[in-house]
Amino acid sequence: MDRRRRLRWGLSFLMLLALLALGVVWSVNAGSLDLSHGQVLAILLGGGGENAPVVWDIRLPRVAAAVLLGGSLAVSGFLLQTFFANPIAGPFVLGISSGSKVAVSLVMIGLLSRGRVMSSWGMIAAAFVGAMLSMAFVLLISRRVRQMSLLVVAGVMIGYICSAITDFLVAFADDSNIVNLHNWSMGSFSGISWENLRVAAPVTLLALAGCFLLSKPIGAYQMGEVYAQSMGVNIRALRSALVLLSSVLSACVAAFAGPISFVGIAVPQLIKGLFGTARPLLITPACFLGGAVFCLFCDMIARTAFAPTELSISSVTAIFGAPVVIIVMVRRRRGAHV
Repeated sequence: MDRRRRLRWGLSFLMLLALLALGVVWSVNAGSLDLSHGQVLAILLGGGGENAPVVWDIRLPRVAAAVLLGGSLAVSGFLLQTFFANPIAGPFVLGISSGSKVAVSLVMIGLLSRGRVMSSWGMIAAAFVGAMLSMAFVLLISRRVRQMSLLVVAGVMIGYICSAITDFLVAFADDSNIVNLHNWSMGSFSGISWENLRVAAPVTLLALAGCFLLSKPIGAYQMGEVYAQSMGVNIRALRSALVLLSSVLSACVAAFAGPISFVGIAVPQLIKGLFGTARPLLITPACFLGGAVFCLFCDMIARTAFAPTELSISSVTAIFGAPVVIIVMVRRRRGAHV
C-alpha cells in the first residue's frame, strides 16, 4: 500500500513539473507578437535582436510572476484552510486579498498625487498591513460566529466593501498611470518587472520555507488541537504563524498582481484529490506547483483568448475555480447529512 501511494505521489509531482514546463514554454512563445520557438531560443541564448526586449522585459517577468505568485497564493489558501479547518477558506473569499488591495491603492494613489512612485517594498508593506487588518477583523468575527458559512459571508462582505473603496479611488485618481492601476485592481500579471520580482522573490520564498519547516506541527494540528497539544505543539504560536505566513504570501500577490480569485481555494482541493492525502510535507510544495501551473495557463488564456484585448485573470480563474468550490461545498453538505 505504501509503495502504491509513493508511486502515486511521485507520478503526481512529475505531472505537475511537466505541466509547469509546458506552461512556461507556451507562455514565453505565445502572445500578440508571434515568435517561433527558434526565435525565442536564439534570444534566450543571447542572440538579441529587435524582439529581445519583448521576451526579456515583458514575457519572462510575467511568466516568473505567474509561477511565484500563483504558487504563493495556493499555499496561502492551504494555510487558511488548515487554520479554519474548512475547505472553502481562502484569501479572496475571506476578504484578505481585498484588504491588501485597498491598502495598496490608498498609498499608491496618495504618492502618485504627489508625483512620487511607490517602491516594491512599500507595496508589500502596504499590502501586508491591509491583509493583517482584514484578517484581524475576520478573526474577531470568528470568535462571535461559530458557523463557518456566516464567517465566509462576512469575509465576502469585507471583500465587496474593500473592492468598492478601491474602485472609487481608482475612478477618481488623477494620474497618467490610471490604466495600469485599473488593470492591477482587477487582477493582472502584466506590468510586473524584474525589480518587482527581486523584492517579491525573497519575501515569498522565506515564507514558503517557513511553511515547509512547520509541516510537522501543521500535520499534528490537522488531527485536532488536543492531539497537537499532546504532541508538544504550541497551539497559540502555531496559529499565529499560520496567520502571519498566509498574510505575507497573499499580501505579496495582491501587492504586485492585485486580487486573484479562487486560486487559494480551488488549487489546494485539486492537489489533495490528486495526491490522495493532506500531509503538509507533500501538499505544501505540491500546492506551490499546482498554483503556478493553474495561474500560468489562466494567464495565457486571459491574454490570448481575445487578443489584443486582455481579460482580467480573475475572470479566467473564476471560470475554472468556481466549479471546484461548488463541488467541494456540495460534497461537504452531503457528508454533513450522512
